[in-house]
Amino acid sequence: MSNQDEIKIQVDGQTLPAKAGQMLIEVTDKAGITVPRFCYHKKLSVAANCRMCLVEVEKAPKPLPACATPVMDGMIVHTKSPIAIDAQKSTMEFLLINHPLDCPICDQGGECELQDLAMGYGNDVSRFSEGKRIVPDPDLGALIATDMTRCIHCTRCVRFGEEITGLRELGATGRGEHMKIGTYIQQSIGSELSANIIDLCPVGALTAKPSRYKARPWELRQYPSIASHDSFGSNLYYHVRSNRVIRAVPKNNETINECWLADRDRFSYTALYHPDRLQMPMLKENGVWRETDWDEAIKVAVQLLSNSAKETQTLISAQSTLEELYLAQKLTRALGSHQIEHRLQQIDFRDCTADPKQPWLGMSFDDLENQDVILGIGLNVHKDQPLLGHRLRKATLNGCQLMLINPVDWHLNLSATEKVIIAPSEVLNTLLCIAKNLKISLNGLFAEKIKDCQPLTDQQKAIIKHLETAQKGIILLGETTQAHPDYALIRQLTALISQKTNLKWGIVPEYANSVGAWAAGAVSHRLPSGEIIAGEVQNPLDVKATQSIILVNFDPALDVGSPVEMQAHLAKAESVIALTAFKTPALLAQAHVLLPIAQAPETSGTFINAQADQQSFQGVAKPVGTSRPAWKVFSALGTLLNKKGFEFESSQDVLNELQGQWESPDISASNQLLTQNEIIETQLSSADIELLTDRPIYQSDIFVRHAEPLQKTPDQRGKILQINTAMAESLGIKDKDTVKLIQQDQSIELSVVINDQVANKTVYYASGIDSNELLNCRFGAVQVEKV
Repeated sequence: MSNQDEIKIQVDGQTLPAKAGQMLIEVTDKAGITVPRFCYHKKLSVAANCRMCLVEVEKAPKPLPACATPVMDGMIVHTKSPIAIDAQKSTMEFLLINHPLDCPICDQGGECELQDLAMGYGNDVSRFSEGKRIVPDPDLGALIATDMTRCIHCTRCVRFGEEITGLRELGATGRGEHMKIGTYIQQSIGSELSANIIDLCPVGALTAKPSRYKARPWELRQYPSIASHDSFGSNLYYHVRSNRVIRAVPKNNETINECWLADRDRFSYTALYHPDRLQMPMLKENGVWRETDWDEAIKVAVQLLSNSAKETQTLISAQSTLEELYLAQKLTRALGSHQIEHRLQQIDFRDCTADPKQPWLGMSFDDLENQDVILGIGLNVHKDQPLLGHRLRKATLNGCQLMLINPVDWHLNLSATEKVIIAPSEVLNTLLCIAKNLKISLNGLFAEKIKDCQPLTDQQKAIIKHLETAQKGIILLGETTQAHPDYALIRQLTALISQKTNLKWGIVPEYANSVGAWAAGAVSHRLPSGEIIAGEVQNPLDVKATQSIILVNFDPALDVGSPVEMQAHLAKAESVIALTAFKTPALLAQAHVLLPIAQAPETSGTFINAQADQQSFQGVAKPVGTSRPAWKVFSALGTLLNKKGFEFESSQDVLNELQGQWESPDISASNQLLTQNEIIETQLSSADIELLTDRPIYQSDIFVRHAEPLQKTPDQRGKILQINTAMAESLGIKDKDTVKLIQQDQSIELSVVINDQVANKTVYYASGIDSNELLNCRFGAVQVEKV
């Protein structure tokens, strides 16, 4: 604050510093002076419609709302004067006129802002004798319960949709006591951040449907934790009763999730108590599964691992904790193998020695909001990483030029400056055209292919101009790009572009611990220190001599980039040991031993998020059945296999050992830019019809897939094939036709949906839904036949 902007005001006898034009309520909040409010929220625009924050300002003819009154030098304010108190009490009386007396059955009871303020500003006797209004309850979907008779018209929920998510799904109709909050033509809310309106609602009009009537707030114990799905690392609280998680709410952290929480992180706890939860170890004998105790199950697992004459391989989800990832690689390497991998969606493992030691976002979330230019490639960020999408939206509102190269014009709830919507096989050529016109020196394969570059389109010219003139910016590779068959080439080329334009380079990590998995050494070619292991096979499905395979915390049919190849790979192994929280068809078909493990709310551990924050957490609820933390299972396996260094008393002991091996614990250093390799060839060729698949947001991992409330949301696309109008006409297909999608020797039947946001020559299919209907790969040439 400059000296000329600094002013002084007096509030309740205190002299307070303020900034010219600042709202009075911001000054009082900073000074710890309480002013009652309902409609005001620090992250939303000022509405000034509840009038609860009326205060006395000297020389003003009447009380003024503190939320909408700019401060002026020398202003004298009274928040507790008779005039202010009388105005606040009168406002409260009007608010309570139509409010129902149903506090005993309201989920908000005990933590209700209206209830709290009514104790201080309400009367014990109502002067209102007319009938109270009754408002019908709109159905907002499976996540949010409504009791709109309780609504006090603060409009926080309406402003949240318009200003934070970019989707104005709620609105107000009518005036006065006839005003109603609802959705357009009775649609449910579809935003991936929708349930934040539960926290914003100051009364019991909007509450969490999955936890409705489960417990009173004063019966719950609150524990801090970290979200375990995407790489944003949101801070949250779990509310626990009788050792069961009842609900989750956001924990304020301005450098990460601010005060928001994605619906996936908020409601995924319901999966803990799904009927398919594995509660006892299971063994397969002669093709038949039976439950057993831990002693027998561990004994069998140890026997299978100790008898292995060939290499043991471990495939582990990056949803696992840092401690679990570290012990997984330690056990694998103690058994004489380096075949440990967490990149289950990745297809292209070529040139892995050029990987950064710990690939990450490339900058902090706060810095991301203040870039001049962001070039995103394969970025469906609102569905892949909802709160990162919120940060990108803030960047565009701050004037950032967001440019996208995507196979689908995904609805991102923000304004992109330029969009290049192309088939997956055309991404590399588009980047080559940009590199050529940036006069980047290329050789090898790039120099050969640059001859095929077509004349620049208007969008490509605009992208080049923005890249050349940007003072600060970043190139981000999204999850779709990281699963691309030519990912090695794309990342090399984008790294060269970032060097030429002085932009930063980063990836959007897929899971809660994708960054931490590198630090833990959960890759076949690097140790936890970052040291490269020469000569190791990089693609986990190319390992030919594997006898025992350990699977940790994922579904081998739905959580991998090449599901059919994965099934064939597992079938060749003599034994498959799965550490899992859920029984799935693929695991029951392929595994020989199932060991139940605890999920994040039930265990302690550490995640490293996309901006390289290391965040540890403790278990908050009792593990279901006989489930045990995976780090304890690895510790027990290592000890019983007579391997040294597996005796750990706590997860903190594991973390301490890992940190002692890091070459540099500061993994937030800049990404190492990749070097060009001349011998790599393209793997994805252009075809008349190209496949693109992704997983819907609530099919993204084995944990969230079992969260039943999330499975009832509009985001679940089902068995549909999306194509644009031009392709539909060329194939003679109409909307809602049934077609057969064929990839090599695999085929599935799908219903057609015409969507002109899909690129030409591309068909778009949601995978990760049915393990009985799998295609060979997420990309590549396909055929479409009408049934």
